[in-house]
Amino acid sequence: MRSVRRSGPPEALALALRAHAWAERARLAAAPARRLLDEAARIARRHKLQHVLADVLMSRAAVNQELGRLDSAQHDLDAAEPLVAPDRAVELRFQRAVLQQNIGLLAPAAAAYRDLLSRSGTPDRTRVIAGNNLAIIEAQYGRHPDALRRLDDAGALAQQVGPALVAMVTETRAWATVHAGRLADGVRLFEDAAHAFEAAGLPLGEHYVEYADALMDLRLIPEATAAARSAAEQFERHGVPLMGAEAELRVAQLALLTGDPREAEQASAAAARSFERQGRRAWQARAALVHAQARLDAGRATADDLRAARRVCRTLENQGTWAYAVGAYDIAGRIAAALGRRREAVTALRHAVELARRSPVLVRMRGSVAGATAASLLGDDAGVLAHCRRGLSDLARHRTALPSVELRALASGHGTELGQLGLAVMVRGGSPPRVLDWMERTRAAALLAVEPPGGTDVADLEALRGIHAELEGLTTGERTVGLRDPLLARQKAIEDRIRRASWRRRTDNRQVTATIRPARLRAALDGRVLVEYAVLHDDIVAVVVEPRRSRLVALGPSTPVLEQVRALFFALRRMTRALPDSSLDAARLSADVRVAKLRELLLAPLGVAGDAELVVVPAGHLHGIPWSALWDAPVSLAPSAALWTRTREAALAHPGLGPTVLVEGPNLPGATTEVRRLSERYPDAVTIAPPDSTTSRVLHRLDGADLVHLACHGWLRSDNPLFSSLVLSDGPLTVQELQTSGVAPHRLVLASCQSGADVSYAGDEVVGFISSLLARGTAGVVASVAAVPDVAAVELMVALHEQLAAGRTLAHALHTARAALDPGDPAAYVNWCTFSAYGAA
Repeated sequence: MRSVRRSGPPEALALALRAHAWAERARLAAAPARRLLDEAARIARRHKLQHVLADVLMSRAAVNQELGRLDSAQHDLDAAEPLVAPDRAVELRFQRAVLQQNIGLLAPAAAAYRDLLSRSGTPDRTRVIAGNNLAIIEAQYGRHPDALRRLDDAGALAQQVGPALVAMVTETRAWATVHAGRLADGVRLFEDAAHAFEAAGLPLGEHYVEYADALMDLRLIPEATAAARSAAEQFERHGVPLMGAEAELRVAQLALLTGDPREAEQASAAAARSFERQGRRAWQARAALVHAQARLDAGRATADDLRAARRVCRTLENQGTWAYAVGAYDIAGRIAAALGRRREAVTALRHAVELARRSPVLVRMRGSVAGATAASLLGDDAGVLAHCRRGLSDLARHRTALPSVELRALASGHGTELGQLGLAVMVRGGSPPRVLDWMERTRAAALLAVEPPGGTDVADLEALRGIHAELEGLTTGERTVGLRDPLLARQKAIEDRIRRASWRRRTDNRQVTATIRPARLRAALDGRVLVEYAVLHDDIVAVVVEPRRSRLVALGPSTPVLEQVRALFFALRRMTRALPDSSLDAARLSADVRVAKLRELLLAPLGVAGDAELVVVPAGHLHGIPWSALWDAPVSLAPSAALWTRTREAALAHPGLGPTVLVEGPNLPGATTEVRRLSERYPDAVTIAPPDSTTSRVLHRLDGADLVHLACHGWLRSDNPLFSSLVLSDGPLTVQELQTSGVAPHRLVLASCQSGADVSYAGDEVVGFISSLLARGTAGVVASVAAVPDVAAVELMVALHEQLAAGRTLAHALHTARAALDPGDPAAYVNWCTFSAYGAA
């Protein structure tokens, strides 16, 4: 470049500056690219290089668009038109189409792209980008098959043109696949697109923006937020406001999903201002919609917000982007309802239903929510249920197509509002069987489809165990000087890789019904009493199924219950520590008070006979309650009545021919004593002790075992329950590994801390050791919902196995074993309180 500046001809210098600018643009350095093109334009004008000036102005128009200067881009294209050479006219038409698309004039842009694709003289590079951009418009109009066919053609040609265009088309295919409702396939394609971007040496900002959409639809909110923020930071750093505003809009949408309307309002207002400056009315409308929803969620919506939402509805519908218009009419209807304008609300909500009918699944579900809300405003209970059933059926099909239990559990969150609207109707109707049937529709559905074994890289699992060993080996001093943080960062990177691999798996799951017929349920209960809970808004309701009748019981607000649970676990934690007797006595007194209060709030109002054996199906945060401590008879738990019934039928059909396996984990003196004493009771048992109690050997022995006892440390990962783990001799055995191994012993005793503490998700889903085992076919588990004292657990476990050896079920065996503990001993009290039986075996 320096030699051209010194002695080269003006035309060569202008062309060199344009080429340099194009290279800067490719790495998102739009501002330097603009300066180079300004210089090239001055040289071309000074020397009357008309054709060169036309090319420079068209290039500058593209850069001006990325800088958000759409008026300047339009000016450059207008100035280039009389100067452009005949053989470059195609490029001018193409640039005008791109500008129209960015402004939001989709119909004329689409027409221009089709014209360019029909011309034999259109260059291959232009043909690829025109096909790609036309596919984006087709997808926005909801014509997803057409979009994907366009991308087939563009992708085949891109392979001949270059890796940058391959990356672009792969990215668009991923985005279009997600918008077509095929989320799992879309995620796989986004992973391919990321590799293609890296192979082409391209920045990942645009990839992060589009990927955030897919992650948002999958309700992978932390990952989507990280992607959107990375994109926003990258575009701000490089000075690319066109895409920066789009990234900021994603940040605002994600703030809504995380329950932060203040951040959503601020981010959407900033994005709207950027779009207004850029003259992008359709994008400005979408930002205004998020802003209105944020104010609605914060309880501050006004008539001005309603007027703004109506304008957005008209803009998006006139543009023909139905998916966005559905959301606009839904929000406008909700604002109108909040302002007491019922007729306007119903009109807007019903229009959302109409627009959503032929849309992808998640848009149809939003239409179902709008329809149910409209029916609710009119007092039309039958209409509410019709829309809710339709939406939940769509959700079931969508969820079944997802390849991992994590994605299926998260997907159920899309149906939370439908579940609540339908449950409110059922509770008002007062029919216990119908209420129970509705509860079962929206409960633990992610567990009903079980992915086949395999799919996890063994090297990643071994790397995780290696990091665990390094972390365990750090001294206290080393942990404070920064050695721990790099190890944790490596651990997270490996866990993310394992999770992403599970998202990419192919699935052939079939849709499974989540409901259960009353006759089948009563036959399985065989005299037991089922109590299934639900939280309706903030109130707890329960259905009680007894041998001859069912009852619906309203139990009041959930907040006092959760307050008692928090206080109970605080007291239990204190009782596991070496504290003065006076502190332990105070903790014990507090625990007794909390147990009594929880019994009073959750079980006493049910009117069940005190000696009845209970089957309890909790909901949401109620899963973490130590239910066995609240009832003076045997209790078994399950994520749903259907799943408990499945375990009961499995228990009745089990021949009992498998071995008994006793496993001792490392660094637990109580575990050594426990396994030794249990081996005396089971002389034919397979006993595995350190250093032989490795994950591979234990998993091998678990498969097909009749009874397994695992005495080891347990770690709960509430941030990511798939990586909750049991610590064996070579490191952690995670829920993820247990799922992908496919093993399922008939009965399992987990003498481990927090091994029963499954994590609840929106939509009444749970993920953890218990739910994974029951889904795989294990018929019964004993586990603790809290940290338990090591040595003190020995007596409880020995007493439990004495009862099991006598042929008792886990629920009966645990009840009898707990009764033998000394409640005056703090450690024994913690074990008495926190261990529960799950399933029917």
